[in-house]
Amino acid sequence: MLARPKIRRPLGRVIATFALVAAVILTAGLIGVRADDGDDAEPEKSLEEEVVAVTGHTVTIDGKEVPYEARTGTLILKEEDGTKKASVFFVYYRRTDVDDVAARPITFAYNGGPGSSSVWLHMGVFGPKRVLMDDEGRALPPPYRLVDNDQSILDLTDLVFIDPVSTGYSRPVPGEKAGQFHGVDEDVKSVGEFIRLFTTRARRWSSPKFLAGESYGTTRSAALSGELDRRHGINLNGIMLVSSILDFQTARFDTGNDLPYILFLPTYTATAWYHDQLAPDLQKDLRKTLDEVEAFALGDYAAALLAGDRLSKEKRASIVARLARYTGLSEAYIEQTDLRIKIFRFTKELRRDERRTVGRLDSRFVGIDQDAAGEGYDYDPSYAAIQGPYTATLNDYVRNTLGFESDLPYEILTGRVRPWSYGRAENRYLNVAETLRQTMTKNRHLKVFVANGYYDLATPYFATEHTFAHLGLDPELRDNVRMEYYESGHMMYIRKKSLVRMKTHMADFYRWAAPAETKASDGR
Repeated sequence: MLARPKIRRPLGRVIATFALVAAVILTAGLIGVRADDGDDAEPEKSLEEEVVAVTGHTVTIDGKEVPYEARTGTLILKEEDGTKKASVFFVYYRRTDVDDVAARPITFAYNGGPGSSSVWLHMGVFGPKRVLMDDEGRALPPPYRLVDNDQSILDLTDLVFIDPVSTGYSRPVPGEKAGQFHGVDEDVKSVGEFIRLFTTRARRWSSPKFLAGESYGTTRSAALSGELDRRHGINLNGIMLVSSILDFQTARFDTGNDLPYILFLPTYTATAWYHDQLAPDLQKDLRKTLDEVEAFALGDYAAALLAGDRLSKEKRASIVARLARYTGLSEAYIEQTDLRIKIFRFTKELRRDERRTVGRLDSRFVGIDQDAAGEGYDYDPSYAAIQGPYTATLNDYVRNTLGFESDLPYEILTGRVRPWSYGRAENRYLNVAETLRQTMTKNRHLKVFVANGYYDLATPYFATEHTFAHLGLDPELRDNVRMEYYESGHMMYIRKKSLVRMKTHMADFYRWAAPAETKASDGR
């Protein structure tokens, strides 16, 4: 029998009514709970004990008040013989004005890295609170604060944010090695087991189920869709891929691999367009310009790279000129790169004469390096803009609003998962696209939503299009994939206009992937 966790509540917290307290105790569906008297601070609990804090809240979404319960805590993963393996931190938001909770969609969400906590999807787009940034996604002066997220998807689905082992507050239990969780297959197995156990504890086996991952989290989602199907018999209604990477060959600038040069080119163009580095005719209409560049990338440019030294001088000169036109870089520099512009060369070169670099996660952002020589940058200005605000607000929110206390550092984005094992993908490019194809073929009701940022140099949109164009889906299943594009970067939702558009697209997606259940669950 699974251990019963204790509820930890912050000192001085007052629950609105005794009835709510009673309701929490009587309807605790996730895990058996014990109410504390609220007067005595409990000592820090061991990683071997489950601790869950329960709080009640409301948020206004689309002009309607949505009441919800937040359960914040840890779940212990065990072997069947009872051996404890890891303590996994989660935040579970459940809408409380729904009659049939079991029929309501539930979404399991996480970020990537590897080594990232779920803070970005949690506090940036899906959850009931979001970090307050300016309208373009730039940090405001500290101290930072949260605001109600009127674009949350909590009106459509219950939400479970998962921090994989070694991220957030998740850790292996004492005596267990962290490395056993740090790999493609190992990660999928542990997250899959968390989802199985959580689904059982929360009595959500009959609920429509969704996965939502960002960046490497999309890699996890594709692989996890197969693990959940094969190992646990869990069929999904939908998968949301935010800034997707399923085939790592599309993003590795290795000698002999020309694919990234082709697939990154449209994002180089979008970046140059944003920074006003293109010719006037190309600056008029971004989408029209990208159409032109994509045709060139798949046509003359791909053929030129394939030709190698067989390329004539005349043809080479033509390719150099067009690359310069589409990237804002000089012909002399492109000639020096042998027609192959690596990402960190581009981020340094585009505005080198101004001693400025452009971001990788979001190329709209600009940084200042110690010098303007070489390639790469001292730091990614787009990550620097979000790291502080998300770290500060998460730490404050978990303890002061959600009532969960821990003296462990909350690992936002950590290198503690290194080295990361690629297992059966060692010495070749990891590609989980085939797993997704198999899952979609076996479960023909499965729908996939893909969100792309035009200024994302970490997982470029054209690389994602290439992956899905080579997925090999049967023609009758291809319409089960929807793609949307945003004038923002890797975390496209930090830009307010993109966040609003994204909510509209996600609402359409849920009603498409689980129409009857979603209609009932949002009160319509």
